[in-house]
Amino acid sequence: MPRSKRSKLTTLSKTPIRSTKASKQALVNEIRATVDKYDHCWIFSVGDMRNDGLKEVRAQWRGTGRFFFGKGKVMAKALGETPETEYQEGLSNVARRLKGQIGLFFTSHPVDETVEWFESWSKKEYARMGARATDDITLPEGPLLTPYNEFNSGDPFPHSMEPQLRALGLSTSLVKGVPSLNNAHVLCKKGEKLSSEKCRILKLLAVQMAEFKIILGSRWSKEAGFIQGKELDQASSEEDGEGMEQD
Repeated sequence: MPRSKRSKLTTLSKTPIRSTKASKQALVNEIRATVDKYDHCWIFSVGDMRNDGLKEVRAQWRGTGRFFFGKGKVMAKALGETPETEYQEGLSNVARRLKGQIGLFFTSHPVDETVEWFESWSKKEYARMGARATDDITLPEGPLLTPYNEFNSGDPFPHSMEPQLRALGLSTSLVKGVPSLNNAHVLCKKGEKLSSEKCRILKLLAVQMAEFKIILGSRWSKEAGFIQGKELDQASSEEDGEGMEQD
C-alpha cells in the first residue's frame, strides 16, 4: 500500500534560515566597499520619512551616489565608532552621529553642486496626523469638489462617498446625487495640529501640506577627513528597522 502524502514529514533542519548575523556583516562589508569607492560620505536626515520620496532621490542619483538608511547601529559599526576601530581616519566622527532618522549618502560629486542640489529639491506629500496645517482652509456650502482650490472648481465626489465624508465629521447630504456640505466648514487653520480625520479629508481633497526633504549635515572626505556641518535633528526612530540601500 502506497504511503499517504498526509503523513510525509518535513525536516525543519533542512529549511534555509537567514542568518541575522550574516546579513549584518554583509551590510558592514557593503558600506566599507562604498567608502572605498566614493570620495565623500555625507550624513543626512529626512525628518518625516517617506519611502516614495527617498526612492525618487535614489533614482535621481543612481550611478553617481549611494544611500544607506536604517540599521544605524550596523552602519556605525561599519565606519567604526572610535579612533581605534574606525575604518578610515575620521569616520568615527560620522559613526557617532548615526542616531535616529539619520542616514549616509556616498558620492564623488563636487561638494558645492551636491549641497545646491539637495537645497533645491523637495517633494510635496500628504500630511500625517500631528503635522501642522500650512494654510487656512474653509470649505464652502454646497457640492464638495476635488481637487480643492480657491476658485471652487473641480469634480464632485461620487454619491457613494457621502457616508464616508459624513463619518469624517463633515455635515453632508446628497443633493441631486452629489455629496454636498449643508453649511460652510472650517477644515483647518494655519499652524494647528491636524487630526487623522482632517488628514484624510485633505487627502480626499488632494491638498498636500507636508514636504519631504533631505537635509545634509557633516561629511567625511578622503582628502580632508571629517568636516563639521549642520548638526541634524536626531529624533528618535526605529534604529533597528530594515536596512535600506540602493545604488
